[in-house]
Amino acid sequence: MYTGVVIGTVVATRKDERLVGSKLLITQPLNINKKPIGEPIITVDTVGAGIGEYVIFTKGTAARYAARKNDAPIDAAIIGIIDNVDIYLDVFDKK
Repeated sequence: MYTGVVIGTVVATRKDERLVGSKLLITQPLNINKKPIGEPIITVDTVGAGIGEYVIFTKGTAARYAARKNDAPIDAAIIGIIDNVDIYLDVFDKK
């Protein structure tokens, strides 16, 4: 799983019929400090995410399973909206 922020939407009037009814969002992958990493990707929304929301997304076969479209050409799917992230860096100091 990965974290990202939704930065836009995609409207495709003509698309693979297995994608009809899917909401397509542009998601910018983020590192642990909420800094962009890599290029934005198009994701299928499975949870009702919106612009500016921090999300959890998955790629590959897991994305198709999450969208319940196992035979669809889906590479990435949003599977959660992030409410809060807590990181405890001091765990690395303990031996």
